[in-house]
This record gives sequence, structure tokens and C-alpha cells, in this order.
Amino acid sequence: MLRRCPVAVTALASFGLFAPYASAQDGAPQALSLDDLDALESQDSTSLLDLTAAQVVELIPLLLFFTLAFVSFFKKNTYLKYATLVYAVVYMGLMKANLVSLVHVFRILDGSFPILKYSMPWYLLMAVAIISTFLWGRFYCGRICAFGALTQLMDRVLPKRLRVEIPARYDRKAAALKYVILTGAVGYFLLTNDPYIYKYIEPFWMFTLSGSTVMWIMLAALLLLTVFVRNFYCRYLCSVGALLGLMSFASVFRIKRWSLCNSCKLCERACEWGAIKGPKISVTECVRCDDCEILYNDKERCAHWLLATRAERRIKPIPAVPPSTPIC
Repeated sequence: MLRRCPVAVTALASFGLFAPYASAQDGAPQALSLDDLDALESQDSTSLLDLTAAQVVELIPLLLFFTLAFVSFFKKNTYLKYATLVYAVVYMGLMKANLVSLVHVFRILDGSFPILKYSMPWYLLMAVAIISTFLWGRFYCGRICAFGALTQLMDRVLPKRLRVEIPARYDRKAAALKYVILTGAVGYFLLTNDPYIYKYIEPFWMFTLSGSTVMWIMLAALLLLTVFVRNFYCRYLCSVGALLGLMSFASVFRIKRWSLCNSCKLCERACEWGAIKGPKISVTECVRCDDCEILYNDKERCAHWLLATRAERRIKPIPAVPPSTPIC
């Protein structure tokens, strides 16, 4: 054993002497020069510029869409509104499949936010959805969501004779179902950390054409129900709508009501979301679709303006008739 020690020591010493030479011959990394560092920095800057340019290209049509949505909202123009809905279905849905989903809620709960420089459109959509909700309520649902836009367009083109009006007492109970779904989905995610449950409670995947056979059958049934019950999914099943509805309790700007709204049912019959019940508008169900607000401004249909015009005519003084000039 002792005789082998000098051999071992000699071998270790030889390895120590020749290891640097062997590493250099094998291509071991060398220290970077200042020129190399400058080249890497220039390459990173170029990549960042290319990435930013690509993001800007993505942001331009999105900003145009949001501009159209807000202009149509403030102008209360029906043609602009439906142009916005078509834009939402085609661009936000079919082209980009860019919708607020439960997956985004799960990301926020998990703290796993996407990297900003790669996901600027995502952050812009989230900002518009959240800020607009605190300002006007469920603006996102009525103007931006591609699936909500699709159901509104269906309601516009389908014959009215196919509609089935849900009695108010059943409508209120059915509307509460989406809050149960939201609670169950969030609870399931917190317990299992599995976000893929969203595919079975949201139809938004349809814009990616990536569903299973069972999911497509469920979607067909859902759209068939929408033919008869206006905005069926949005009113009764949408968990994102439920979350935005809860946030709408803090909304700043709400729809005004005239005193005659207690007895007039014109807006209540026109509301395709079932958000108007007598004199009250439910902030959790209203999606700011403009139907009632357009009626408010219609002086030939709104009872408030009709009675105001009639009263104005009654109190308007009759102009004095000048005496006729006698003929001499």
C-alpha cells in the first residue's frame, strides 16, 4: 500500500500540470475581451429593437379596435356599435383569439405574469378590461369580448319570433349560476393548481379550433340555446362576466334613470341582457350595450321626453295677434 503512494502522488501532480493544457486544447471558454462584450451588447440591443417593432405591429390594430369601441360607446351610435362587434369577432376572435379568460385569473392568483416585452397586447387588454370595468361596469363584455360580440350579432340577425323570454323570477336564479361556476373554478384551481378546467366552462377555445369532439358538441348545444335565449352563456354561465360583474359594484359612471322609468317598460323590453327590472338596472348584469341609453336620448320614443314636450306645449304662451288695420 505504501509503495503505491508515490505512484499516486506522481499521477496527481502530472494531471495538475497538464490539465490546463488539455482544457485549452478541448476548447474551454476563454475570458471575453471588451470587443466581445460590445458585440454581445449590440446584438442584444438589435434583438430588443426587433422584438419591440414586432410588438408595435401587434399593438396597432388592437389600439384601433379599442378606439372604435370607445368612440361607439360615447357617440351612442348603433352603426359604430355593430362595426365594433364585427371587428371583435373577426380580429379579437378569429384572428387573435385574444379574450379575457379564467386562465388570466389563475395567472394573477398564481403570480405568474407573462414577460412584458413579449406580451404587450396581453397587458393592454388586461388594463382596458379592468380600468373600463371600474369606470363603466361590464364594458368589456358588451364591446370587446369576441364571444359576447358574436351572441349580440346573432341576436341582431335571428328572427325575433324564435326568442323565448325567461320569467324574471327564473332569470334571477339562473343569473346566479355563473357566480357558482366562478367560485367552483377558482376553488378547484387553488386546490389542484390545474388551470385546464377552463376548457370545460368557457367556449372561448372555439376561436382556436382546438377543442375535442365532446367540447364541440357542447358548443353546438350552447349556440343552439343562444338562438332562443338571448346571450345565454353571457347571462347565465360566464365566469369572467361574473367576476367583472362583482367588480362593477365599484363602477363610477352608471346609467341614469328618469322618474318615469318606474312605470315605462320600453327599455326593460329592449334590454337583451335582462339587466333592467322595473326602475332599477343591475350593475352586475348590465354590459353597457347602449340599447337603453339610445332610447333615453330618443325624444320621439322615450316617455320622459314625450311628456316633457307635451308639458312645454301647454305652458308655451300664445303670441298676441296684432289688431287688424281698419280700411278707410
